[in-house]
Amino acid sequence: MRDTYHEDLDSLSDRLVEMTRLARHAIARATTALLDADLNAAQEVISGDDALNRLDEEIEVSAFDLMARQQPVATDLRTIIQSLHMAGDLERMGDHAVHIAKIARRRHPDSAIPAELRSIVLEMGHQAELLVIKAGEVVSNRDVETALELDSDDDRMDRLRRKLLKRILDPGWSHGVEATMDVTLAGRFYERFGDHAVHVADNLVYMVTGEKPKDYEPEV
Repeated sequence: MRDTYHEDLDSLSDRLVEMTRLARHAIARATTALLDADLNAAQEVISGDDALNRLDEEIEVSAFDLMARQQPVATDLRTIIQSLHMAGDLERMGDHAVHIAKIARRRHPDSAIPAELRSIVLEMGHQAELLVIKAGEVVSNRDVETALELDSDDDRMDRLRRKLLKRILDPGWSHGVEATMDVTLAGRFYERFGDHAVHVADNLVYMVTGEKPKDYEPEV
């Protein structure tokens, strides 16, 4: 019975890692849709969000079932509760990828991103992928030290968003209201995607150590 219990606990982690894989694919395809006015990529992201939602629901059902049947305490209880939090963040990461894809779909056959901003948005897409890849590694390996790095890794995403906003607020900006809204929203969705990756890492730190990241002091 206890072997099955621990297999069920491990399955929570496995599903979370799969969610990071799906979230990475979603943000990569959403970036392609946005920059290349790729309607097929946009539709793939939008329809593919169902898979992330299902995993989120499966984790919720499994978590409540484990709590009801096993009455876990200490580390096991933290594992279950923090898995619920992480699944919620990953589900929302998928939602942000969908929002980006919908911007691309709305402007098709044109690209929503003016040519002079493409390199910044491409960097934001790449940074989003790096963050979710790292989040997946952190969950898979229960790697506290790497988890603590994500907050500073996310600073690059914040700098890119500020750079984007600076460009559209420049007096020389001439692309009109629609482009301004599209770029502003896309930048916000990328930033929030990164924020949720950091939340996943923070929850992993608490799950493993019982301490919030700001309070955790690595052993020397």
